[in-house]
Amino acid sequence: MTVPPPPGPRGLERLLALPRFGRDPLAFTVEITRRHGDVARVQLGRDAAVLVGDPALVGEVLLDREHRFHKDRVTRGLSVIVGNGLLTSEGDFWRRQRRLIAPPLQRKHIARYADAMAASAAALVDRWRDGEARDLHRDMMRLTLDIVVETLFGLQVGDVADRVDRTVEGFMRDFQLLVQTWRRLLPHDFPQPVRRRMRAAGRVLDDILLEIIRTKRAAAGGDDLLSLLLAARDDAGTGMTDAQLRDEAATLFLAGHETTALALGYAFVALARDPAVEAWLHEELDAALGDRLPGADDVARLPRTCAVVDETLRLFPPAWMIGREPQADVVMGGFRVSRGDQVLIAPWAMHRDPRWFDDPLVFRPARWLDGLAERLPRFAYLPFGGGARVCIGNHFARMEAVLLLATIARRVRLEAPPGWRLRLAPTVTLRPRDGLPVVVRRR
Repeated sequence: MTVPPPPGPRGLERLLALPRFGRDPLAFTVEITRRHGDVARVQLGRDAAVLVGDPALVGEVLLDREHRFHKDRVTRGLSVIVGNGLLTSEGDFWRRQRRLIAPPLQRKHIARYADAMAASAAALVDRWRDGEARDLHRDMMRLTLDIVVETLFGLQVGDVADRVDRTVEGFMRDFQLLVQTWRRLLPHDFPQPVRRRMRAAGRVLDDILLEIIRTKRAAAGGDDLLSLLLAARDDAGTGMTDAQLRDEAATLFLAGHETTALALGYAFVALARDPAVEAWLHEELDAALGDRLPGADDVARLPRTCAVVDETLRLFPPAWMIGREPQADVVMGGFRVSRGDQVLIAPWAMHRDPRWFDDPLVFRPARWLDGLAERLPRFAYLPFGGGARVCIGNHFARMEAVLLLATIARRVRLEAPPGWRLRLAPTVTLRPRDGLPVVVRRR
């Protein structure tokens, strides 16, 4: 019996899929899965995309049959900036790199960075004045950038952070133009200004990171992540080359800096909208911390703070879309998914599915305090991806988010301006389109 292709838009609606996706990718992914089911096919320019919304099928892609899938075409495009790091590499090379990188990022090892994280957040709050207007998005991006420069590279904040910040910001803007506009219709080798600028950004990051790596290799020692990766050896006693270290450092930098900053910004926006939840959080912080900074051991003592982070990651997952590409035809949910199709898993849509979450559009952190995580179907909640390629820095990112949230919320409240509306810009990550304007109020 012939296996049918997945259902999806037809006729004019099929032709208009790419411009509609470009205008509002978030609403588009929710609408497609609600209208056409948990396996739905849409045409996005030259790419045939299959949206998957059933946790069991997501598990097939990310775990049960993950060897049959590689990263999708859009993710592979990030190799311009992250090279052949964990995000983009495949097969035996990926497994070797994962084994080398995993030990320094285990829970027991990352605790050493907790004090630096909290101290950086406290220093930022010290510079804020009562009643001052701030762009919280920029503040959180710079805060996590400073932290990753210190913990990943073992460097003091300064020129390196500024150069990397400018380079990555420009790349992210160009990457959005490339994948969400008419530029997506052009062949990969077609000369475009955005591609030239992206390649130039990759070369700038090369120069910055390779200089740091050479300096670190000459000095030896240190407990920053880069020093630990320099010392890592595989079963054959072989370490990473400078080029491999460059790619992994770029990957860890991008993932460790961007996602935590976004989660923190959205957490404070959500708290500003709900004074009752904000007071509930402050009650815990005042009782557990008093006037001191939080440390690694406090994460387990702050269940409400952890719940605010978990709920923020549900409603505003920084990695809002996960992509894979089958290396041969597969059958999923009774439908044929062809080799080369772009399989898309949208945590944004899954986290808003009423089958898995009651009142899914409501910010309610307390939902995580009654065993929800254990009751959910596996792969229904994907803030850090899942399966074999779950984000290797998830423990680092979650500890950082909890500590920074606790440090900042213990001392200030952040109010949104009257009439301001959050607008989102889903690119590689889920960014705010117009920043996050807030007014600082000392507690």
